[in-house]
Amino acid sequence: MRILGIDPGLTRCGVGIVDVSESRQATLVHVTVIRTAPGTLHESRLLSISTVLDELLDEYRPARVALERVFADTNVSTVMGTAQVSGIAMVAAARRGLPVGMHTPTEVKAAVTGYGQADKKQVGTMVAKILRLEAVPKPADAADALALAICHAWRSPLGALAAGAAPAAGDLHGGASPRTAAGTGGVRALTGAQAAWFAAEQAAKAASPERRGLRR
Repeated sequence: MRILGIDPGLTRCGVGIVDVSESRQATLVHVTVIRTAPGTLHESRLLSISTVLDELLDEYRPARVALERVFADTNVSTVMGTAQVSGIAMVAAARRGLPVGMHTPTEVKAAVTGYGQADKKQVGTMVAKILRLEAVPKPADAADALALAICHAWRSPLGALAAGAAPAAGDLHGGASPRTAAGTGGVRALTGAQAAWFAAEQAAKAASPERRGLRR
């Protein structure tokens, strides 16, 4: 299954595309960062991002789109721009009938590193390791977008990665299916590594600042 991850931002918007097999092995397809100049008209910047996202979606034809879930920040202009880019991405996906998964930073960190409070360097290092890359993707927005795509794939029910499989209801906006991860026999269906990150993820979510409504 091909997944396109987006780390939304007005100045830098990371886009990472990965192919993930039913065995959960992820392979890099494409990664880029869409940049817009701060001095440009706001609507022109949004149009530029929208145009590139449309081109990437049409060229690489992902089966799903993964987005970082936006939370409140003290910098209102920054969070507004990020939210607007997220909206553009969701509309672009909806036009193509693609399901969108939304994940918090803590969920992404837990999925790729096993620790929900990992720093960007740790995330980048693990992304490079998972994708078998010789170097960490730069800048951090690129690595974050790839981490989002990997997170979405790994949090999806195991059978959903098969070609043409429809997403489960609990998978549309983030989160592995409870039946897969925690239901009867679910954890036994995971590999040792997958069970480990799932356990770490659950612990991280319980302590997550986002879950407590605090600023991350």
